[in-house]
Amino acid sequence: MAGASLWSVLDMLRNLQHSFPQVDIKYDPDSSSTTPVILHLRPHLDLLFSGKHQRLHTICLRKLRDPNPPVTLRYKETILSSTEDALTRVAVRRTFGPTYPGDDLRYPGLWFSFEEDAMGEGVKAGMGDDRTQEVKRVLISQKENDGKSQDALEEVGEVPIMTGDIRQAVVRVHHGVTLYFHPSSSHPVQVKLGETTAQDLTLDLGPPLRVHYKEDERMSIHATDNAPEANEEPRYFYNYFQHGLDFLITGPRHVVTKIILHSNVPGSPLFQRYKRCNWEIEGEPEDDEDGTISILPLYRLPNLDSLYQTPLHVNGSTTG
Repeated sequence: MAGASLWSVLDMLRNLQHSFPQVDIKYDPDSSSTTPVILHLRPHLDLLFSGKHQRLHTICLRKLRDPNPPVTLRYKETILSSTEDALTRVAVRRTFGPTYPGDDLRYPGLWFSFEEDAMGEGVKAGMGDDRTQEVKRVLISQKENDGKSQDALEEVGEVPIMTGDIRQAVVRVHHGVTLYFHPSSSHPVQVKLGETTAQDLTLDLGPPLRVHYKEDERMSIHATDNAPEANEEPRYFYNYFQHGLDFLITGPRHVVTKIILHSNVPGSPLFQRYKRCNWEIEGEPEDDEDGTISILPLYRLPNLDSLYQTPLHVNGSTTG
């Protein structure tokens, strides 16, 4: 379904290995944190996910008559294509009606292409006025409000499948993070360092998918001098893989003392362990007279040294 997250789709495919034994993940290694990702499910499906939020943007169905495995394409009660029945230009027009002239037949959210091969790599398969020309690929994407299909580099608009997911996480260094959810009308949740408790997290976010008791001390290098961690105090992580968040909880009051946000960057060691958390860092006013707060992505922070002296960390990088 359009708008599903990359993390959720890959997690589903992991449980359907008998149906999809091979899944290829294609991405740009030079800018994998900000560019689209394509899942290729042999031989019929290409799934394109948006670059920033990693949401399912476009579904491409190809090799319609490949019998291994066979695929049947239906529209309402009509069979459009099968291994025995080719889908032609005239059949598309008969089913969906007239559309604008061109080599391809494009309707709101639906595109019938006569090019061979994968998305954007095809070769023209004949003249545009050939009524018996065979459809090679069918692409499905979200419609804009004006009825037009989205550009491949645009983000996916809000849809019901996003309900309950984090839309944006705004970080305030030394303070905590504010979580904004889908739908956009939802009330934000604030997680404050040294104040929010484990019980608060459970009430606001639900129970974590895993509780991990902290034994590795390497993260202690990031702790502030005025907040030492006593070894005798309870220390454990709440892991919210479905939100791309970890919370370290310590002390007799079981309060949050560290927050880790994950970006699910393809090619990174933690890829697909966590869903992408679309985080931004709230910067300080630019001057004493300007009371406004700027929102900065990590790579635009003027001084990264100050970030590493705080108990709040981000995993990977993403745009703001």
